[in-house]
Parts: sequence; C-alpha cells; structure tokens
Amino acid sequence: METLHGSLADPAISSMNLLNELIDEYPRAISMAAGRPYEEFFDVGQIHQYLDAYCDHLRRDRKLSEAEVTRTLFQYGATKGVIADLIAANLAEDEGIVAAPESVVVTVGCQEAMFLVLRALRTDENDVLLAPAPTYVGLTGAALLTDTPVRPVRSTENGIDLDDLTHQLKLAREAGNRVRACYVTPDFANPTGTSMDLPARRRLLEIAAEHGILLLEDNAYGLFGADRLPSLKALDDAGTVVYLGSFAKTGMPGARVGYVVADQPVAGGGLLADQLSKLKGMLTVNTSPIAQAVIAGKLLRNDLSLTRANARETAIYQRNLRLTLDGLARTLGACPGVTWNTPTGGFFVTVTVPFTVDDDLLAHAARDHGVLFTPMHHFYGGKGGFTQLRLSISLLTPDLIDEGVSRLAALITGRLPRPPAPAGGRAAQR
Repeated sequence: METLHGSLADPAISSMNLLNELIDEYPRAISMAAGRPYEEFFDVGQIHQYLDAYCDHLRRDRKLSEAEVTRTLFQYGATKGVIADLIAANLAEDEGIVAAPESVVVTVGCQEAMFLVLRALRTDENDVLLAPAPTYVGLTGAALLTDTPVRPVRSTENGIDLDDLTHQLKLAREAGNRVRACYVTPDFANPTGTSMDLPARRRLLEIAAEHGILLLEDNAYGLFGADRLPSLKALDDAGTVVYLGSFAKTGMPGARVGYVVADQPVAGGGLLADQLSKLKGMLTVNTSPIAQAVIAGKLLRNDLSLTRANARETAIYQRNLRLTLDGLARTLGACPGVTWNTPTGGFFVTVTVPFTVDDDLLAHAARDHGVLFTPMHHFYGGKGGFTQLRLSISLLTPDLIDEGVSRLAALITGRLPRPPAPAGGRAAQR
C-alpha cells in the first residue's frame, strides 16, 4: 500500500507499543513505566462473584425473568450500555456528581470515549482542541485518528496554566480557529502527577464558560489521593464539562469498560450523549454486557462506592508513592541538576535530569541497568520533555521499588558530568 492515514506515521501512535516490546525483550527489568493497577489483590473468583451480584440485581431490583437475565448477558444490549444507572449512582456516591442515566454512554475503555467526543466535535478544518503539554498519549492518539489539531497549553505544578490557556484561546481565535474543547486532568495527571487546587478549578470553569468551550475532564486517578477535591463536573453549574470515566484503575483493567457523561443539549433536541451513541453504534456496536456486568457487580458488592472498593489499593499507592519519593531523596538528593515533583496521590512522579532522556537511553536502561521508565518526550509529541522521565509507582512491591530506584539512580549518576579535579591534585603536580 502506497498511502495510509497520516496518523500511522506519527510517533505518538507507536509509543504505547514501545514499552510492551521492551518488557517482552527484557523480562527481568523492573518496570517503573506502565501505569497498571496493583495486581496482588486480583482473584479470578471475584469475577464469578461480581457476575452473580449483577444477576441477582437484575432479578431483585429490575424484576427480570431468568430468560431476560440470560439475554442481558448474552445478547448485544443497548448501545449506550446496560449499567448506566449504576454508573450514575456511583458518581453521586463517590464524586457528588448528579448525572441522569440517559447522559451516560458506556464505552470500550476511556479511549473510545475520547474518540467519540472528538469525532463528534470535529466538524471542519477550523476546529481545534486545547490540551496541556505534556498530555496523555491516548488523547493525542484519539486526536490524530479524528484529524483534530491539538494546540498545547503550558503546565505548572498546579496543573494547566490558566494564563497560557487564555492566551492560547486568543491566539486560536486570531488564527481563525474554533476551540471546541480543552482536555484536562485535574487530579494526579498522567504523565506529570500534578493536580489543580480548588481556586484553579473554579477559575478554569469560569474561563470555559466565558469562552464557550467544553472541558473534557479525565478522572482516572482521582480516588487515589490523600486529600480529595471536588471534580470539575461536580463544580460545574454551566454545563461545560464532559466527564470521561474509566474503570481500568478502579474496577478491572481487563474488563475494558469506560464511560462518558455528556449531558449537554444539542441543536435539534436530545443530549450530546445521544449523538455519541450514534457514533458508537457504527464503531463498536456496544460495550460487552458481560464486561459491564462484572463492573456492575463490583459496584453492587461495595454499596455503589469505588472509594470503599479500592481502600486497600489506595493505601498501597500511597505507600508506594511515599517509598518512591523517599528512595529518590536518598539516592539522588545530592545530585546536581536532578529534581522531581512530589505528588500527593495517583500513580506518577516526574524526574528531571541534566542530560537527554530518549528511547535509546530507555533501551540502555533496560539492557544494562534492568529498569524501565517512560521518556517524557512521548507525552509532548516529540516536541519537548527530553530531559525528563516518568516513573509509575502503582504496580510494585516495596522491595521492587527499593531496587528499581537504586537501579535508576545508578543509571542517572553514571550520566552526570564528573566534577573537575581539585587544584593541587595529582594532575597538577605533574
């Protein structure tokens, strides 16, 4: 084939595969790269318990017959999903978000939710999306697949830079572009680990309402913090927030269930969720009812609260984050030019070093030091972040964290410039 879609030539499309290839090639390397949930509590028996809980719910609460219960699991099911009401109840319980079930579309992971929203918003060549730099590569990929240009907005230790956001809105308008939305992760963002404080959240909502843009709020890590702040969706009084949700970290990654809450009215009647459902019907038809049933069962067995369901995991992530930060301070604290941020939750820590961090260095780290990380340039679209790396703390035990940080420190210290020989030393005496 001579020509294929231009997205296939973009490095962002292949970046998700790079780490998997290195993990396969160097299985003994300690991975501080993949943002996967903790595995020690996985239990196959839970899948059966969750399915039973959901089937009991269908019989007891929805008054379905045995034939109807069977059909719910085995047939295609509604395009919007069969557990939208339980998701809405969970959002009310854990996030204080009031969402009507009809505003929820259950998707094949959050990745599909991003694709559907961007596909719906992209109407012509003048439409653009704003996103923080760096940003989640899945968002970058969805934008590429929908031919949506992304204008980067600076990031700070308090999340997206609101002054630069206002500036980028002005520049886009002057260039004849229409900004449809701004993607943002207010809680423990991937890849930086940073969060927005409450005043910044309120100001962001004000800017969005003032300029008539949507905010695409990704909240995959919000449960895993020491102190929780209200989501943008919970604070939204103007209908500016489209809420992107995922059960990959809080439910079960193998189920591949996500969702979008899109309660904005559209011209001609109905909700944005209805339009997203039309697109989904032509993309994946529906989300596996069996996978939805597993997630629903977990919700039902925990009184519709993922906060309660993930209490053990949250404690593990908090412990791992503390151990990682302590380890970095112990091994690299005296190294000139080496710094890192200090998130209070989530999965990620960003380390800055005084040398280039690229894919060649990653391969060297895996081969010669037995440790994996993620070069941050992948999250900048190859246009920045070449002296930074991302560490993920979610999957490891304390022993692996200790060893992984030690291996990383050996790599970093071996790359640091050597101090000049002191005056009067052996070289000077010759």
